[in-house]
Amino acid sequence: MAKADIARRVYNHAWKLDPIVRSLLDTDFYKLLMLQMIWKLYPDVNVSFTLINRTTTVRLADEIDEGELRTQLDHVRTLSLSKKELIWLAGNSFYGRTQIFEPEFLAWFATVRLPPYELSKRDGQYELTFHGRWLETTLWEIPALAIINELRSRAAMKSLGYFSLDVVYARAKAKMWEKVERLKELPGLRISDFGTRRRHSFLWQRWCVEALKEGIGEAFTGTSNVLLAMDSDLEAVGTNAHELPMVAAALAKNDEELAAAPYKVLQDWNKLYNGNLLIVLPDAFGTAAFLRNAPDWVADWTGFRPDSAPPIEGGEKIIAWWEKMGRDPRQKLLIFSDGLDVGAIVDTYRHFEGRVRMGFGWGTNLTNDFIDCAPHEIAGLKPISIVCKVMEANGRPAVKLSDNPLKATGEPAEVERYLTFFGSEDRVRHAVKV
Repeated sequence: MAKADIARRVYNHAWKLDPIVRSLLDTDFYKLLMLQMIWKLYPDVNVSFTLINRTTTVRLADEIDEGELRTQLDHVRTLSLSKKELIWLAGNSFYGRTQIFEPEFLAWFATVRLPPYELSKRDGQYELTFHGRWLETTLWEIPALAIINELRSRAAMKSLGYFSLDVVYARAKAKMWEKVERLKELPGLRISDFGTRRRHSFLWQRWCVEALKEGIGEAFTGTSNVLLAMDSDLEAVGTNAHELPMVAAALAKNDEELAAAPYKVLQDWNKLYNGNLLIVLPDAFGTAAFLRNAPDWVADWTGFRPDSAPPIEGGEKIIAWWEKMGRDPRQKLLIFSDGLDVGAIVDTYRHFEGRVRMGFGWGTNLTNDFIDCAPHEIAGLKPISIVCKVMEANGRPAVKLSDNPLKATGEPAEVERYLTFFGSEDRVRHAVKV
């Protein structure tokens, strides 16, 4: 494959529209797995997703032109799956399974267009919201975040000439390759690209994926980006996300259903998937509460993804729980993915080596690390923490507590209600950088 001259491409933004998202498959694989479950089990649920900028010091509405943002969002609404993409989804093997997507689901997916959005400005921030059926609005999360991040990168680099841009990318490539060299020192490492949501750009994510594929070989287990997996002959990786328990909890009619919500979605998941797709995401309402009340069958799942606790601390708690439940942690899998960079990957790997199977999902610090790469400091090249979360389901408020209070989302009164119900033990505040 011919390598793109990224600097030249960035410098020559002279087209009427240079689409950031060019395919509905330019999304994370877990979105498609969850989408099939939503289509099958929750087709009549309506939800709202809302953009949340956790890096409040960055005024996105001042950095990103509203017209450009609307143009990119409008373009996504014109997209539909191509025949090639449908054939690949239908015929490819995922996690060792063929036909993981049902023909009826793919026939429906082929007809999907993303629903309208609502966009306004307030206090220097964009208020971007998506309302509608869950099985359609859920598809907005990843492209919306990718568009915001890439428009921010484009705006930051508009003042740079071609040679300055060439130097920026050369430095970023060298910085990335130094990380690859460090990862080579970890025997048996298993690491995937999780960097779609907050990437610098699609072209840069593709470069990083190709660099990892060549640089660490079999240690690179794939990418969460479905389009890149298809185009680069890589494994598409990913399981499920917080929106499943958040919506299930929001729909709960009483305390009994609320308590059961985190486990109900796992039972739903198990109706469709198995094996290495049986990964528990325990922190939606606090890992401590999840483990305290988890049914015995949860311990038989393949592994856990501790998402918002510090990786070593979170991993130790899950290992202790497995041991309490009479399971051998060496037969289990921990997937670490929260704000990782090479230092954290190396430290976590060495801490748990030989005690548990490990996988790493490398996100923003893989696909958006341009710090100190520009000839002078450019604030817009620093990654920010930006998410798009479910805020209500069927008119009922949705909440995420997280193991880190700074990652909590939801109406303050509802957050307090959930804290009272699930408990607040073992929640640790630590800075959210990406």
